[in-house]
Formats: sequence, C-alpha cells, structure tokens
Amino acid sequence: MIRFYFHPTPNPAKVALMLEEIGLPYEVIPVDTSKGQQHDPAFRAINPNGKVPAIVDTEGPGGVPATVFDSTAILLYLAEKSSKLLGQPGDRADLLSWLFFIASGLGPFSGQAVHFQHAAPEGLDYAVNRYRREAERHYQVLDGRLAGREFIVGKEYTIADISAWGWLDRASRVLKGAAEPLAPYPNIARWFAAIDARPAVARARKVGTDFDFKTARDEEAKRALFPSNYPPAA
Repeated sequence: MIRFYFHPTPNPAKVALMLEEIGLPYEVIPVDTSKGQQHDPAFRAINPNGKVPAIVDTEGPGGVPATVFDSTAILLYLAEKSSKLLGQPGDRADLLSWLFFIASGLGPFSGQAVHFQHAAPEGLDYAVNRYRREAERHYQVLDGRLAGREFIVGKEYTIADISAWGWLDRASRVLKGAAEPLAPYPNIARWFAAIDARPAVARARKVGTDFDFKTARDEEAKRALFPSNYPPAA
C-alpha cells in the first residue's frame, strides 16, 4: 500500500496521475499546507523539507517500508517499482534529461512566476518580469521539443509527460492575464490536450476532492506557506 501525502497543487497532482496510471493501491492522506500541517513534526519525519507530495510505500524493496519525497523522485520510484512509464531502454538518457529539465526549470520557474504575480506584494516588478519571462522561455524550449512529436521522450507516454502535465495544467496562473495561455505554444497545446484526455487524468482530478482544504489566504495561511518571510518566534 502507498500512503500518499497530498494537497491539491501541481506537484502532488503529478503523483496522483502517476498512481492512477499504474494502478497501485494507495491511501490519500491530506496535508493542509495553508494550515501549516506540512510543518508538523510527524510530517517532517517523512519529509524534512516540509513539502508535499511525499509517499510511504509500506511494501518497499525487500519488504522494507520506503519513504520518498519530491515529486520527481516519487515518479521515478513508482515507475521503477511498477516497471511502467519509463519508455524504452534506449530512451533513458532523454528521459532523465527532460525529467530534470522539468524538475529544475519549468516547474520551479512556473512556481515562482505564480508566487510573484499572485501572492507577493506589489512593487516587485523586476521579480515579476524575471520569473514570468523565464517561465515563458521554458515553455518555448518544451514547445520546440514537441514539434513533430507525440510525447516528450521517445514514442511512448512516460513520467516526463506526467511531470510536465502537472505544471502546464496551471498555465493560466503561470501566464497571468493571457486569455489563451497555450496559444503561443501550439505544440504544447496539442500535446496537453492529448494527455489531458486520458482517463487517468479525470480520475486524478478527483483525488482529494472529498477533503475540505483551506482556501483563504489569511495571515495563518501566509505564515504557513511562506515561513521564510516571517521572523522566527521569540
């Protein structure tokens, strides 16, 4: 059994889709990050970085429970555990390259673009421009990769596609104000429509909907989500 620590944000969404695609049994454990539950000692014992997603595989290698955090690590772990969505052996170098392009580039810069456009105080024009333009640049790189290609890696749907889907699903927030955020990226738009039509995506979108996560961005939520912005308690 996989214990899946979840909040409805892009990185946990990737893991939800992965679990639905490979069909391993799992239990969703909500972590309400706006209430600061990611900082609870019990969760920090699972992920010292205090972020979701994380999983605990009660039937890990050799029957020993395994704890995995960070969405990219989780995707790789689950792909290897299930022997699914890794592509062909000859695709391994491309798979790792594009998976980590998403993990170190498209994902983080998209996240910072969302933060500075939607959550940061006004007046930080340099930061807004920096992260928005870098997010757009990463979109351009991926759009070029997908020219004439059905999937990001090789000829098969892989964890690279799942990883990219998680953040591209939030393109309207990353590219704030764009009426058709994927219109400048026709290859991404075509690819995203095909991935988003998969039956597992519809199931993944339902994950966690039976939990009442906090949505208000009040002082409690800001302190929980952005603790480095606040001095430690005396």
